[in-house]
Amino acid sequence: MKAILHRIKSFLQSAGFKKYARRFSYFILGCIGFLLIACGALSVYFNQNKTEIVAKINTKINENINGKFHVGDFQYKFLIGFPNFTLALKDVELKDNQWQIHKHTLLKTNEIEVRLNVWSLLQKEINIRKILINDAQIYVYKAENGYSNANIFKPKKKKTPESESETETIINQVELNKVHFTLDNRVGQKLFDFDVTLLKSKVRYDGDNWQTDVFLDTQINSLAFNTVHGSFAKEKRLKGTLAVSYVSEKEKIDVKTENLKIGEDSFDIVAFFNVGKGNSLFGINIGTTILWQNASNLLSGNISSKLNRFDLKKPIDVNCDIKGDLNVEGDPKIVVQAIIKDNELHIPDGSITDCSFKGIFTNNFKPKAGFDDANSAVILTKFSGNYLNVPLKIPQLSINNLEKPLATGILSSDFDVNRLNEMSNDKWIQFSEGHATAHLKFQFDIVDLYINKPRFTGNASLINTSFHYIPKNIQAEKVNIQLDFTQEALLIKKIAYKHKKNTIFIEGKIDNFLNLYYDAPEKMVVNWKIYCPNIDVKQFLGIMASSKKQKVAKTTKKPTVSNQLRSVIEKCSVVIDIKADKINYNKLTAINTTATLQMLNSKLVIKNGSLQTSGGSVAFNTEISPSGKNFAFRSSAQVTRVDIASFLKSFNNFGVQSFSPDNIRGKLTSSARVTGFINSNGELITNSTHGDLTFNVSQGTLINFEPIMKVGKFAFPFRNVENITFSDLSGNFKLRGEQIDIHKLTISSSVLNMDAKGIYSFGRGTNIAMTIPLRNSKNDAQLATQAERDAVREKGIVLHLVAVDVDGKMKIKRGKKDK
Repeated sequence: MKAILHRIKSFLQSAGFKKYARRFSYFILGCIGFLLIACGALSVYFNQNKTEIVAKINTKINENINGKFHVGDFQYKFLIGFPNFTLALKDVELKDNQWQIHKHTLLKTNEIEVRLNVWSLLQKEINIRKILINDAQIYVYKAENGYSNANIFKPKKKKTPESESETETIINQVELNKVHFTLDNRVGQKLFDFDVTLLKSKVRYDGDNWQTDVFLDTQINSLAFNTVHGSFAKEKRLKGTLAVSYVSEKEKIDVKTENLKIGEDSFDIVAFFNVGKGNSLFGINIGTTILWQNASNLLSGNISSKLNRFDLKKPIDVNCDIKGDLNVEGDPKIVVQAIIKDNELHIPDGSITDCSFKGIFTNNFKPKAGFDDANSAVILTKFSGNYLNVPLKIPQLSINNLEKPLATGILSSDFDVNRLNEMSNDKWIQFSEGHATAHLKFQFDIVDLYINKPRFTGNASLINTSFHYIPKNIQAEKVNIQLDFTQEALLIKKIAYKHKKNTIFIEGKIDNFLNLYYDAPEKMVVNWKIYCPNIDVKQFLGIMASSKKQKVAKTTKKPTVSNQLRSVIEKCSVVIDIKADKINYNKLTAINTTATLQMLNSKLVIKNGSLQTSGGSVAFNTEISPSGKNFAFRSSAQVTRVDIASFLKSFNNFGVQSFSPDNIRGKLTSSARVTGFINSNGELITNSTHGDLTFNVSQGTLINFEPIMKVGKFAFPFRNVENITFSDLSGNFKLRGEQIDIHKLTISSSVLNMDAKGIYSFGRGTNIAMTIPLRNSKNDAQLATQAERDAVREKGIVLHLVAVDVDGKMKIKRGKKDK
């Protein structure tokens, strides 16, 4: 290495190297001197021929335009652009002949550099090789009548054989620095506005055809194909190199670029523009991988304002195709295609995770219906994802008419129902097990980009589903449900509901379901047919309890699907035709029960009820509604020949303490209209009943009834008052809470006959007057007719007694009822 360095040093210090270095230095100095002499000569030439050169440039330009070309001053730039002759035109303005009408100057610039071919210039010819435009404003204007200030240039004269050999003025290079360019097309309502930081173009000519690579660095102020709707890529920086070519025969410009930067994203673009007279068709195809929000912000305001309400978390592959006519009013045809894989889609109604689909947007859904929002559509195919943790599959979803969007498609889903718990933000229902499937055709409006009033036709099913309906504390286990949605009704089939010891089989129908669900849920009537092998009524009273009122938060958020469903459940009315083999209520056991039930605003109405119990039958109509912590009831009933002891036991003897059901035997026939209260446990609240009651007991027997036995001890010591049989036991009572008005009580028995009326009180205030004939009535039952029995009823001595309340105890004394 040291040897090599020594040899190089020796060569540089040698006489031969110094001789050649000296000669080379002379050559360089000579070139520089020649350059200075040549430039000086050109400067002298310009100064001597300035008037002639300026006149020729002015003539060259003006002979090719229909307008006015004004130059403030000309300057020669020494050494700039050598070997070309560089001429600077200062304060240049170019106006068309109709400038006074529209007031738009085609070109206004502080400086234009024109580089002329020196050899052509020496031959008195003007051959422009390069134009540099600095600090300029270019405004291309096209009026509503089709006139354009860009038509300032006169058409070229056709070549003749004599002129074919003449040298033409061509421009090889164009460069723009700090140029504000505007294309204002009033015919098509289009506005393109750019602040061009730098544009460089070197043109390669092939006859009338040419090609160039254009480097462009510009700020997009407006790229509006329809000024009503706004600009594409507004306020975005555009930077890159575009391959541009022109074919004279087709009068067409083609543009192609890769990795063109618009904002922070890269795009591949292929475009064409027809520039012939009467043909201004254009097409632009853009491909990129981009984030949703970035892509949306590149579109015009009428589109981005809608798309910005959506978002995709990961970048997506997008292709946009724009085709139109620059001279036609309105939007061009726009088709956007995107492929989404394993992404997260955010929509105004929530988020869809694990989302994949192919999406297409077009503003020309019906080919001959124009390019506007009313004819725009979004089409999604092979859509899959999880919405609120529920898996969805949609083979095709179409959203038509973006002015009044309407979405249609087919949805299928298959999932475990505990995923539905994600939908209930206020936790009003919780699923613990079960499986759901659905196959539904759907249609819904989109209002302010929210899903509104979705309508379904198809079917859905729930299998072995267990849930807790929290507002009414209903626990359901192993429920099976099949739903059929039709245009006319919702059919509810094959519901098997199990709750504790109860099993219920249900089928239902809701007419006009699709309309009433959203618009008038209070008018919705759910018709149920219910069959119960066995049911405990008390366990179901909780279903009627009022839900806890939710605090209404001051918010403008749209109600969720969960809230909508809960509202419908609470507002709709229910009509139930019920049939039960066996019903239990407290100690009452009934069989062969049928009734029609209506549930409206937490009120239960039972019509045309009938059942068999205690050896007889009961027909009834009832209303039950929540009242605070209890339930108010209103009932009318017709009891026919039920076993009185068993019947009284079923209802806890209606709260009567003075005797028990074991004191009486016989068949009861009764008619009652009663109101009262039942507590939350289903027990009758003592002393709460009001109404009218009539009854008749046949084949009656009174056993060990204490009030009668007390009378018998001193009035009938020799009669059997422990076991009294009745030929007539009937009454007419009015119930008044704690007290009962006895309008009539008739007793015809084997011991005595007695008539009573007055007030019986469950608390204080009993005052009953009794009329008791003392004759022995043992054989009265053997008389043939009622008239004969009535004739002998009050013969002999008649005893008048009163049963009164004394210090909370019933006392019997002689006399008539106190008034």
